[in-house]
This record gives sequence, structure tokens and C-alpha cells, in this order.
Amino acid sequence: MATLYVENVPEDLYEALRASARARRHSVAAEILALLEEIYPTEKELIARQAFVRKLERMRAEKPHSRRVIPTEELQREDRRR
Repeated sequence: MATLYVENVPEDLYEALRASARARRHSVAAEILALLEEIYPTEKELIARQAFVRKLERMRAEKPHSRRVIPTEELQREDRRR
């Protein structure tokens, strides 16, 4: 695994990173790694995202299931009978 060193980070930027890391219960290094993963997805992640989008598109194209909506009163009556 590669190691990355960053120098001359402005103090206000570092404090913002530190506050964000503390809020998410991460170390500053873990927070930076999480942010980099969000901004620069790997090829594997891009493929997974594309597959997810295709799945959503197929779901949107499907005809919705016809469901009978049961009124609340009917559900209450049925529950009382038990």
C-alpha cells in the first residue's frame, strides 16, 4: 500500500479536517482517506455504480405492482378481532 505525505497544509484546513474526523470518530488520516475514496473512485467502484444505475433504470421501467391499499380502520378492526 502506498504512503502519502502532505506538507504545508493551511492551519484552517487542517482544523476543518480535524473537526470532521472527530465528528465521524475517525483519525485525521482515516478522514482524509475516506474523502479521497469519495472523490476519486476506483475502477471497481465505478463499475459497481454503473451496475447500480442500470438496476435502478430497470426498476423504474417495470410496471408497478397493483396493491390493494387497506384502510386503517379495517386493519384496526382486524386487530381487535384477534
